[in-house]
Amino acid sequence: MDNRRLMLLLVFSFSLIMLWDAWQKQGQPKLATATKAAVAPAGAPAGVVPTPTLPPGGAAAVPASVPAAAAAVVPGAASAKIRTDLYLAEISSQGGDITRLELVRHPATEDKSQHFVLFDNGGKHIYLAQSGVIGEGLPNHKTQWSLAAGEHVLKDGEQQLELRLEAAAANGGKVAKTYVFHRGSYQIEVRHEGAAPGSHAYYQITRDGKPAEGQGNSMMMGVVTFTGPAVFTDAEKFQKVEFADILKEKAKFAQKADNGWLAMVQHYFVAAWLPAAGTPREFYMRKVGEDLYSAGVILPVAADGKSTVSLYAGPQEQDKLEKIAPGLDLVVDYGWLTVIAAPLFWILAAIYKLVGNWGWSIIGLTMLLKLAFFPLSAASYKSMAKMRVLTPKLVKLKETYGDDKQRLNQEMMALYKKEKVNPLGGCLPVLVQIPVFIALYWVLLGTVEMRNAPWLGWITDLSVKDPFYVLPLIMGATMFIQTKLNPTPPDPIQAKVMLFMPIVFTGMFLFFPAGLVLYWTVNNILSIAQQWQITRLVEAGAKK
Repeated sequence: MDNRRLMLLLVFSFSLIMLWDAWQKQGQPKLATATKAAVAPAGAPAGVVPTPTLPPGGAAAVPASVPAAAAAVVPGAASAKIRTDLYLAEISSQGGDITRLELVRHPATEDKSQHFVLFDNGGKHIYLAQSGVIGEGLPNHKTQWSLAAGEHVLKDGEQQLELRLEAAAANGGKVAKTYVFHRGSYQIEVRHEGAAPGSHAYYQITRDGKPAEGQGNSMMMGVVTFTGPAVFTDAEKFQKVEFADILKEKAKFAQKADNGWLAMVQHYFVAAWLPAAGTPREFYMRKVGEDLYSAGVILPVAADGKSTVSLYAGPQEQDKLEKIAPGLDLVVDYGWLTVIAAPLFWILAAIYKLVGNWGWSIIGLTMLLKLAFFPLSAASYKSMAKMRVLTPKLVKLKETYGDDKQRLNQEMMALYKKEKVNPLGGCLPVLVQIPVFIALYWVLLGTVEMRNAPWLGWITDLSVKDPFYVLPLIMGATMFIQTKLNPTPPDPIQAKVMLFMPIVFTGMFLFFPAGLVLYWTVNNILSIAQQWQITRLVEAGAKK
């Protein structure tokens, strides 16, 4: 097979791989766009109080007795505003829910002067952290709780901020719900006290099915990152659940365990309920309204009437997530090439600790990969250089046997054998780079560390396209130089196609993340230097 034809086949295969990956993800946002927007007015469903099947200490499970319909947040309900070093939060007296949570250290995608909003109650999403106690006359996320309205600020020198809410119980007592915010931590402690013996506490996240803010930036090549609930247990490991499967009542996930957590995953950020290990728990997911879903965990209340769970609500910072809970770092969505992407990010992070800039880290990673594949590349470029030397002879064979394809192929194979040239050898570098390229694409797409990460000059965010398209144009120029170093195909049509390829790739790379284009550009420059040197030596030896 002609070397150029194989190159075209590889390019075509690369395109198919990317299209297949996009197709695999394409179904996820369709549910959100096909249904009505979840910016719900007053009176919209806010989630059904779950019914536990886990017996608390052998007692019979207590059925839910709260009506299914209630407003997400009653207009005019009192609220407390929380201000810490990491959060701006709002907690409503209606249900005692966290109805808004801004991450002050992460700018919004569209307006960088604003904070990124994770939990929301109708601005762009319905996304609430809800909790309560299951049992006759016990307060839940539809109950009116009393709280100290107004602003509560974590002051300098203070390490934590508490907000206590109270609600009456049917037995004449009170149940307290306390939120504890810690300085420098994205973990919020949620405590219930005063619950009746034999009751259960539940902790759930209610969210619409719309893609997360900034999802449009990740839809280059049609690729969409995962948005939806996930469960992790030691036995079943990490399980993502599509909103579409919940809608069809076909969701498959671990439902009972004495370990694990439940999360709502979206691009770059995650909210996760993290019960203490060793406590029996039951996971559940359900549709509770028009394009509105609840996913949560039910826990038996302790004998002293208390229940405590940690809520992580923040960025998907992998080095920190894996220390918080087993498997929590798996919420970072690397697609189907995790086995390659995860080590790539580990190397990137290690280089970043040395240089302090993700752009230079990408360049360092590129150089390490080039060094690792140096022997393979050298052999391939040597094969291509020999093919370049043989090009005049191949052209002569084509002129002589052009009308006899079978004889032409026989003569070409004989020439390859005589000169000890492998016509397929020059394609190995491209073949090796394809999985690395796609894996790095997912690293740049899925890691919050790359979000708003600058390199130099006009490149202020490596996770999105170059705003002035400078890097893609430089990349196109390096591809053109490589094309001129490659052997010219004897077929004039193939030769024209190969000269056109840099233009095609430049057009594709215009919309790729700047970090990915940086990787490909630096790789091309290093390849040009290596190929030029090998070609020079081979051609010099052929003249002797």
